[in-house]
Amino acid sequence: MTPTLYYCYDAYCGWCYGFSPVIKKLSEEYKGQVVFDVLSGGMILPEEPQHFAPLAKYIQEEYRQVEELTGVKFGEDFLWHVNNPDKTDWFPDSTKPAIALGILKDYDPDKAVAFASDLQYALNYEGRDLTDNEAYRHLLPKYNIPEDEFYTKLNSEEYREKAYYDMALVKQLQVNGFPSVLMQVSDSKFFLLSRGYTDYETMKARIEKVLEEIKE
Repeated sequence: MTPTLYYCYDAYCGWCYGFSPVIKKLSEEYKGQVVFDVLSGGMILPEEPQHFAPLAKYIQEEYRQVEELTGVKFGEDFLWHVNNPDKTDWFPDSTKPAIALGILKDYDPDKAVAFASDLQYALNYEGRDLTDNEAYRHLLPKYNIPEDEFYTKLNSEEYREKAYYDMALVKQLQVNGFPSVLMQVSDSKFFLLSRGYTDYETMKARIEKVLEEIKE
Protein backbone atom coordinates (compact mmCIF):
# COMPACT_ATOMS: atom_id res chain seq x y z
CA MET A 1 0.00 0.00 0.00
CA THR A 2 1.05 3.59 -0.55
CA PRO A 3 2.04 5.07 2.83
CA THR A 4 -0.59 7.45 4.23
CA LEU A 5 0.41 10.41 6.36
CA TYR A 6 -2.29 11.53 8.79
CA TYR A 7 -2.03 15.15 9.87
CA CYS A 8 -4.16 15.48 13.00
CA TYR A 9 -5.00 19.12 13.54
CA ASP A 10 -7.69 21.49 14.68
CA ALA A 11 -8.73 24.70 12.97
CA TYR A 12 -8.51 26.53 16.33
CA CYS A 13 -5.04 25.23 17.23
CA GLY A 14 -2.46 28.03 17.12
CA TRP A 15 0.48 25.64 16.96
CA CYS A 16 -1.16 23.93 13.97
CA TYR A 17 -1.30 27.37 12.31
CA GLY A 18 2.44 27.63 12.94
CA PHE A 19 2.94 24.13 11.52
CA SER A 20 0.94 24.88 8.33
CA PRO A 21 3.93 26.00 6.21
CA VAL A 22 5.84 22.84 7.20
CA ILE A 23 3.07 20.37 6.35
CA LYS A 24 2.23 22.23 3.11
CA LYS A 25 5.84 22.02 1.95
CA LEU A 26 6.03 18.31 2.82
CA SER A 27 2.75 17.53 1.02
CA GLU A 28 4.10 19.18 -2.14
CA GLU A 29 7.48 17.47 -1.85
CA TYR A 30 6.16 13.94 -1.28
CA LYS A 31 3.25 14.11 -3.70
CA GLY A 32 2.99 10.74 -5.45
CA GLN A 33 5.08 8.96 -2.80
CA VAL A 34 2.86 9.49 0.22
CA VAL A 35 -0.90 10.08 0.52
CA PHE A 36 -1.64 13.03 2.81
CA ASP A 37 -4.87 13.09 4.80
CA VAL A 38 -5.99 15.71 7.32
CA LEU A 39 -8.09 14.69 10.32
CA SER A 40 -9.90 17.28 12.42
CA GLY A 41 -9.29 16.66 16.09
CA GLY A 42 -12.28 18.35 17.68
CA MET A 43 -10.29 20.44 20.14
CA ILE A 44 -13.24 22.68 21.09
CA LEU A 45 -16.59 20.90 21.30
CA PRO A 46 -18.67 22.62 24.00
CA GLU A 47 -22.04 21.12 24.89
CA GLU A 48 -23.25 24.69 25.38
CA PRO A 49 -21.61 27.60 23.48
CA GLN A 50 -18.69 29.02 25.49
CA HIS A 51 -17.40 32.57 25.05
CA PHE A 52 -13.94 33.14 23.53
CA ALA A 53 -12.66 35.15 26.54
CA PRO A 54 -10.93 32.33 28.51
CA LEU A 55 -9.21 31.06 25.35
CA ALA A 56 -8.28 34.64 24.38
CA LYS A 57 -6.42 35.09 27.66
CA TYR A 58 -4.46 31.90 27.01
CA ILE A 59 -3.64 33.01 23.43
CA GLN A 60 -2.40 36.40 24.71
CA GLU A 61 0.39 34.45 26.45
CA GLU A 62 1.05 31.94 23.68
CA TYR A 63 0.82 33.63 20.29
CA ARG A 64 4.17 35.43 20.41
CA GLN A 65 5.88 32.14 21.21
CA VAL A 66 4.20 30.56 18.16
CA GLU A 67 5.36 33.49 16.00
CA GLU A 68 8.95 33.34 17.29
CA LEU A 69 9.36 29.60 16.89
CA THR A 70 7.52 29.07 13.59
CA GLY A 71 7.77 32.40 11.71
CA VAL A 72 4.01 32.74 11.10
CA LYS A 73 2.24 36.01 11.92
CA PHE A 74 -1.12 36.45 13.59
CA GLY A 75 -3.19 39.19 11.97
CA GLU A 76 -4.49 42.37 13.60
CA ASP A 77 -8.11 41.38 12.97
CA PHE A 78 -7.63 38.13 14.89
CA LEU A 79 -5.60 39.78 17.66
CA TRP A 80 -8.37 42.34 18.20
CA HIS A 81 -10.54 39.47 19.49
CA VAL A 82 -7.63 38.12 21.55
CA ASN A 83 -6.87 41.50 23.13
CA ASN A 84 -10.50 42.52 23.66
CA PRO A 85 -11.96 39.44 25.37
CA ASP A 86 -14.73 41.55 26.92
CA LYS A 87 -15.84 42.89 23.51
CA THR A 88 -15.53 39.90 21.17
CA ASP A 89 -18.72 38.07 20.14
CA TRP A 90 -16.95 34.80 19.30
CA PHE A 91 -18.13 31.42 20.64
CA PRO A 92 -15.55 29.01 19.17
CA ASP A 93 -16.50 25.48 18.14
CA SER A 94 -14.40 23.06 16.08
CA THR A 95 -17.41 21.40 14.44
CA LYS A 96 -18.09 23.69 11.47
CA PRO A 97 -14.50 23.92 10.16
CA ALA A 98 -14.30 20.12 10.51
CA ILE A 99 -17.45 19.74 8.40
CA ALA A 100 -16.04 22.17 5.80
CA LEU A 101 -12.83 20.13 5.58
CA GLY A 102 -14.87 16.94 5.12
CA ILE A 103 -16.75 18.52 2.21
CA LEU A 104 -13.49 19.58 0.55
CA LYS A 105 -12.07 16.05 0.97
CA ASP A 106 -15.01 14.69 -1.02
CA TYR A 107 -14.32 17.09 -3.88
CA ASP A 108 -10.52 17.03 -3.90
CA PRO A 109 -8.77 14.99 -1.18
CA ASP A 110 -5.34 15.98 -2.51
CA LYS A 111 -6.02 19.57 -1.44
CA ALA A 112 -6.90 18.77 2.19
CA VAL A 113 -3.61 20.14 3.56
CA ALA A 114 -3.93 23.38 1.58
CA PHE A 115 -7.57 23.83 2.62
CA ALA A 116 -6.80 23.22 6.31
CA SER A 117 -4.04 25.80 6.04
CA ASP A 118 -6.41 28.30 4.42
CA LEU A 119 -8.97 27.77 7.22
CA GLN A 120 -6.29 28.59 9.78
CA TYR A 121 -5.20 31.67 7.86
CA ALA A 122 -8.84 32.79 7.65
CA LEU A 123 -9.09 32.58 11.44
CA ASN A 124 -5.64 33.53 12.72
CA TYR A 125 -4.73 36.21 10.19
CA GLU A 126 -7.95 37.51 8.66
CA GLY A 127 -9.93 37.19 11.90
CA ARG A 128 -12.89 35.32 10.39
CA ASP A 129 -15.30 33.60 12.77
CA LEU A 130 -15.26 29.93 11.74
CA THR A 131 -18.66 29.30 13.33
CA ASP A 132 -20.14 31.73 10.77
CA ASN A 133 -21.18 30.18 7.44
CA GLU A 134 -19.89 33.25 5.60
CA ALA A 135 -16.32 32.59 6.78
CA TYR A 136 -15.98 29.94 4.05
CA ARG A 137 -17.48 31.64 1.01
CA HIS A 138 -14.24 33.29 -0.17
CA LEU A 139 -12.50 29.88 -0.37
CA LEU A 140 -15.07 28.10 -2.55
CA PRO A 141 -13.99 29.52 -5.95
CA LYS A 142 -10.34 28.70 -5.17
CA TYR A 143 -11.26 25.03 -4.62
CA ASN A 144 -13.95 24.86 -7.32
CA ILE A 145 -16.68 23.95 -4.85
CA PRO A 146 -20.19 25.02 -5.95
CA GLU A 147 -21.66 27.37 -3.32
CA ASP A 148 -25.13 25.82 -3.23
CA GLU A 149 -23.75 22.32 -2.77
CA PHE A 150 -21.28 23.46 -0.14
CA TYR A 151 -23.87 25.19 2.03
CA THR A 152 -26.37 22.33 1.71
CA LYS A 153 -23.66 19.93 2.91
CA LEU A 154 -22.38 22.30 5.62
CA ASN A 155 -25.81 22.15 7.27
CA SER A 156 -26.40 18.43 6.68
CA GLU A 157 -26.40 15.68 9.27
CA GLU A 158 -24.42 13.43 6.90
CA TYR A 159 -21.39 15.72 6.83
CA ARG A 160 -21.64 16.46 10.55
CA GLU A 161 -21.38 12.68 11.11
CA LYS A 162 -18.35 12.53 8.78
CA ALA A 163 -16.66 15.23 10.85
CA TYR A 164 -17.36 13.32 14.06
CA TYR A 165 -16.02 10.15 12.43
CA ASP A 166 -12.67 11.89 11.78
CA MET A 167 -12.58 13.14 15.38
CA ALA A 168 -13.26 9.59 16.61
CA LEU A 169 -10.43 8.29 14.40
CA VAL A 170 -8.05 10.83 15.95
CA LYS A 171 -8.98 9.46 19.39
CA GLN A 172 -8.53 5.91 18.15
CA LEU A 173 -5.02 6.85 16.98
CA GLN A 174 -4.39 7.93 20.60
CA VAL A 175 -3.64 11.49 19.59
CA ASN A 176 -4.02 13.82 22.55
CA GLY A 177 -2.29 16.97 21.32
CA PHE A 178 -2.11 18.99 18.12
CA PRO A 179 -0.50 19.06 15.67
CA SER A 180 0.32 15.33 15.54
CA VAL A 181 1.50 13.45 12.48
CA LEU A 182 1.40 9.69 11.96
CA MET A 183 2.29 7.55 8.97
CA GLN A 184 0.46 4.32 8.19
CA VAL A 185 2.49 1.81 6.19
CA SER A 186 0.28 -1.31 6.54
CA ASP A 187 -3.11 -2.28 7.95
CA SER A 188 -1.71 -2.43 11.46
CA LYS A 189 1.57 -0.49 11.40
CA PHE A 190 1.75 3.22 12.22
CA PHE A 191 4.74 5.45 12.92
CA LEU A 192 4.36 8.55 15.09
CA LEU A 193 6.31 11.27 13.25
CA SER A 194 5.54 14.19 15.53
CA ARG A 195 3.56 15.33 18.51
CA GLY A 196 3.48 19.12 18.78
CA TYR A 197 5.19 21.61 16.46
CA THR A 198 8.17 20.10 14.60
CA ASP A 199 10.35 21.92 12.06
CA TYR A 200 10.62 20.98 8.38
CA GLU A 201 14.11 19.42 8.49
CA THR A 202 13.18 17.13 11.39
CA MET A 203 9.91 16.09 9.72
CA LYS A 204 11.64 15.38 6.41
CA ALA A 205 14.29 13.23 8.13
CA ARG A 206 11.62 11.22 9.93
CA ILE A 207 9.60 10.65 6.75
CA GLU A 208 12.73 9.56 4.89
CA LYS A 209 13.60 7.13 7.68
CA VAL A 210 10.17 5.47 7.48
CA LEU A 211 10.30 5.28 3.67
CA GLU A 212 13.75 3.66 3.88
CA GLU A 213 12.55 1.18 6.48
CA ILE A 214 9.58 0.00 4.43
CA LYS A 215 11.77 -0.48 1.33
CA GLU A 216 13.89 -3.06 3.10
